[in-house]
Amino acid sequence: MHTSDAATAVTATHCPYCALQCGMNLRPEPGGAGVAVEERADFPVNRGALCGKGRTAPAVLSSRVRLTEPLVRTHAGRLEPATWGEALDRVAEGLTRTRRAYGPDAVGVFGGGGLTNEKAYALGKFARVALRTSQIDYNGRFCMSSAAAAHQRAFGLDRGLPFPLEDIPRTGCVILVGSNLAETMPPALRYLTELKANGGTLIVIDPRRTRTAEHADLHLAPRPGTDLALALGLLHLVVAEGRTDEEFIAERTTGWEEARAAAMAHWPELVERITGVSVPKLREAVGLFCAPESAMVLTARGPEQQSKGTDTVGAWINLCLATGRAGRPLSGYGCLTGQGNGQGGREHGQKADQLPGYRKLTDPAARAHVAGVWGIDPADLPGPGRSAYELLDALGTDVKALLLMGSNPVVSAPRAAHIEDRIRSLDFLAVADVVLSETAALADVVLPVTQWAEETGTTTNLEGRVLLRRRALTPPPGVRTDLYVLHELAARLGVEKGFPTAPEEVFDELRRASAGGPADYSGISYARVEAEQGVFWPCPDGTSGTPRLFLDRFATDDGRARFVPVAHRDAAETPDVDYPLLLTTGRVVAQYQSGAQTRRVDELNAAAPGPFVELHPRLAARIGAVEGAPLAVTSRRGRAVAPARITDAIRADTVFMPFHWPGEGRANTLTNPALDPTSRMPEFKVCAVRVEPA
Repeated sequence: MHTSDAATAVTATHCPYCALQCGMNLRPEPGGAGVAVEERADFPVNRGALCGKGRTAPAVLSSRVRLTEPLVRTHAGRLEPATWGEALDRVAEGLTRTRRAYGPDAVGVFGGGGLTNEKAYALGKFARVALRTSQIDYNGRFCMSSAAAAHQRAFGLDRGLPFPLEDIPRTGCVILVGSNLAETMPPALRYLTELKANGGTLIVIDPRRTRTAEHADLHLAPRPGTDLALALGLLHLVVAEGRTDEEFIAERTTGWEEARAAAMAHWPELVERITGVSVPKLREAVGLFCAPESAMVLTARGPEQQSKGTDTVGAWINLCLATGRAGRPLSGYGCLTGQGNGQGGREHGQKADQLPGYRKLTDPAARAHVAGVWGIDPADLPGPGRSAYELLDALGTDVKALLLMGSNPVVSAPRAAHIEDRIRSLDFLAVADVVLSETAALADVVLPVTQWAEETGTTTNLEGRVLLRRRALTPPPGVRTDLYVLHELAARLGVEKGFPTAPEEVFDELRRASAGGPADYSGISYARVEAEQGVFWPCPDGTSGTPRLFLDRFATDDGRARFVPVAHRDAAETPDVDYPLLLTTGRVVAQYQSGAQTRRVDELNAAAPGPFVELHPRLAARIGAVEGAPLAVTSRRGRAVAPARITDAIRADTVFMPFHWPGEGRANTLTNPALDPTSRMPEFKVCAVRVEPA
């Protein structure tokens, strides 16, 4: 690792991992040995607190674990070091050859929710301007796309949290659905403990009694895949007990009668049979939620990563609207975004159907505006392409070449063995990454790119707060930025201008491209972000940011929120004789996403060395499972093996596996790619399996 001569003072920046984007300071180590993380107590989101991943983030900067020179696959099949010129020429040749042979849509681009706003914007522009392909999507489709779709449908605008985190401790009740906050973003747990200290109540909905659920006043443990029925059952009771806010419904919403009728078809006893949650507990939850003047519902991947995730989130939004718990202070529905820039990453153009500023690719006015900024004819902009899983599934058949940045689908995609086969079948694969991930190891060309502490750029956290990461280190000599990669490739593809390498220059163009759009960044500048500890979008030029949305009106044409009638339906797979159990997946505190970076940190591996299968003692006794002994978990898509972890903190009809590891313990070998019809989110959170000693 190399500190620059100028980098002798502390650099205020943000963690490279989850969507909290915790503030931290980086102090140069003596003798240019790297940087040390220090507390940054002035940043309001985490107030100095960091989890183990944040504290150890500099370990991935080490040349011992990261890529430091380009790699090119030889005729013998090995990845060997190459110069940057050789590697970039090889990528340009591979992409050009494919376009000439099969057309522009035979080239795909796959991005990541960890890319900065500048990189996400440039990648989307590169796909559409330099490659002229419609085939671009990103791994954020696997993160919160169902919540985004439900947000858009109900409120006319999608921002993960429509209020700042600081509002959570001041509300009266929080229903937390499918989130293990204590392990996925530990510094945020303080907001729930402060809520309880202030006299508020916490309801946690999760099939496991997680570390987060242990803090709850009420824990509901529904069968995986039944969150939609649970929400409808609670709304039924709200109506039956006369707890609706008729004035709010009349003045600020539309569609209530249809949504009410749909909910009334889900009576409590039916919901108990579907979910396994008793009627008394359903009634208790309604009482806790409706008693105070204000309340919130927060969802995460549990209800969202389902083949009916959009409708499930919609049902929780309906509960908020029916009780007047939206568009009012200290109330509302919010989504806890997962990836570091999951919010900004989808706002500015790396999603298959969107242009910068959250504009729709099918909207003629949006196309005209963005094409004007880019200096091209709107007719030359491709239309919408495939969603993430559909794009990966098309590799090797319709999509022959792929440029991939900041993602590791060999580990993270559902039905992962099939996706690995699809990636192997490509004519050409180029990967830009900081480490040699399992996906990068399959590439024809691997481009080593800079990390968070080695580059400047903005991210947008789960609150919609645009933040600035500042460069604190000079990267190793053989490493370049993603913006440099796109600039050089565009030039080789015949597009000499329009892909600057300076992050602030890219951001200024992003501001112009987003101006007037739903996610308007035109009034945000690096200087403002730094001076104000982040700026909340929307922020049109000449205005202040918007920490709290919808207090006066919703973002729909008539200013009213929309109820959407929804009904329970089963998961795409339900247990049967051959696969009698349910599998659900998730994270552990010491690892992150596909583990490509955290699995290279000794301290984190010591805390979480490998995968496991969590199961209930009754199930363990029935199948002869022994603590720590290998268990085989088999679904219709494959088989995974990992040690047994026996606990009464999980339902007896359910097993749990974390998804951070490759190899025989890869949880996503098992998961179901059944897609939500609206969001195109795969059903990671529930599939049918059988379990037996290996």
